[in-house]
Amino acid sequence: MTIKGKAYIVAAYEHPLRKAPNHSVAQLHAEVAKGALDDAGLSRTDIDGYFCAGDAPGSNVWSMANYLNLNKLRHVDSTDMGGCSYLVHVAHAAEAIAAGHCNVALVTLAGRPNSEGSSGTQVRDRGVNLPDAPYEMPHSPVTINLYAMAAMRHMYEYGTTSEQLAWIKVAASHHAQHNPNAMLKNLVTVEEVVNSPMISDPLHRLDCCVVSDGGGAVIVARPEIAKSLKRPKVSIIGTGESTKHQMAGKVDLTYTGAAWTGPRAFEEAGIKPADIQYASIYDSFTITVLLQIEDLGFCKKGEGGKFVADGNLISGQGKFPFNTDGGGLCNNHPANRGGMTKIIEAVRQLRGESHPKVQVPNCTLALAHGTGGAIGHRHGSATLIMERE
Repeated sequence: MTIKGKAYIVAAYEHPLRKAPNHSVAQLHAEVAKGALDDAGLSRTDIDGYFCAGDAPGSNVWSMANYLNLNKLRHVDSTDMGGCSYLVHVAHAAEAIAAGHCNVALVTLAGRPNSEGSSGTQVRDRGVNLPDAPYEMPHSPVTINLYAMAAMRHMYEYGTTSEQLAWIKVAASHHAQHNPNAMLKNLVTVEEVVNSPMISDPLHRLDCCVVSDGGGAVIVARPEIAKSLKRPKVSIIGTGESTKHQMAGKVDLTYTGAAWTGPRAFEEAGIKPADIQYASIYDSFTITVLLQIEDLGFCKKGEGGKFVADGNLISGQGKFPFNTDGGGLCNNHPANRGGMTKIIEAVRQLRGESHPKVQVPNCTLALAHGTGGAIGHRHGSATLIMERE
C-alpha cells in the first residue's frame, strides 16, 4: 500500500521561545498543539490520532493525551527514533489514515535543554538492558566525537575540507538573519567558522548546532478534511525509514541511513532528487548535512564538499536552498531533536510562507530528512517528500 496522496499536512506550528525557564515540558507540548490547531482551524475534539516520542513527559503516550485532554483518540503511536521521530510519525500517521484508523492526527515535540543546561553531548546510559552499554559506556562516548570521526573519515576518503564544511554554517547564517526567533542571527564567514575553537577534530564550535528550548507540532489529515480547510494543501507523497548501526563490525562512517530511506521515498513519490526545489536537512553538525546530501542522491558520494561550497545552499543564490529558517545550526534544536523543525520549514516553503528573502519561488516539491542517535555508531533515518497541490 502506498501513502502517496492519502494524507495531507494541514497544520505546522513552531514555538517562538528558544529559552523557556518558566514553562514545563508538558506546557510546551500543549502550546504547540494549540498553535497547530489554530493554524489548521481545527479543535481539540477533531483529533483522533496522537503521536509523540521520548521528549514527551510522563510514562507513555497516555500521559500527554491526558494532559492535552485528547478524549476522542482511536490511534496512538509513541515510536521513538530520536531526532527523526517526527518524520516517522508523519509517515505512520499517513499510513494510519490510509488504513482508516484515524482521520486527524496530531504530532508534538517539546523540550527544555537550554533551560536545564543539557547540551546533549554526552551519550547517556539508557539502562542496564542497553546491549552495548557494558562495552561503550566505560569509554564515555560523546556525541560530537562520534560525528567528528565521520567527518575525519570523509576527509580522508574524499579530500573534503573544513572550509567546505564551513559553507554549510555560512548558508544557515544567511537564512537565520531573516528569522526573528533564531538564536544566532549574525552572518558568519568561512574564516570565522574554521577559526572558531576546535571542539573535536575536525569539527569546530561553529560546526555544531545550537541547544534550545521550544518545540513544534504538525497535524496530518484525510484528503477530504484537508480540502475542506482554508489552508494550502500539502500532500505527503513519499516516505522512507530505516536504521544504520555497527553492521556486525562492517562499519563505514562515510554514509548514513539516508542512503536507504531516500531512494525508497523518491520511488514512492515517483520523482527524482533533481525535482526537489527545497530541502530541510538535519543539521546537528555540518558533517551531518554533507553526508545526507550525498546519500539522498543530490550529488555523488564524495562530491558533497564541492556541492555545498561557494554558497550553493543559500536561497536565492545557490541551486540547492536548504534550511531556510536557519536550521539547527543557527535557529533552534528543541529537545536536542531537530526533525520536527525540518518538517515545519518545508511546509512553510510549500505554502509560500517562509520569509520573503528566503522563500523559494513557486515551491511545489520539498523534502525533509532527519537522523536520530549518532551517525558514528547507531542511528535512525527518515525521509519525507511533500508536494503542494
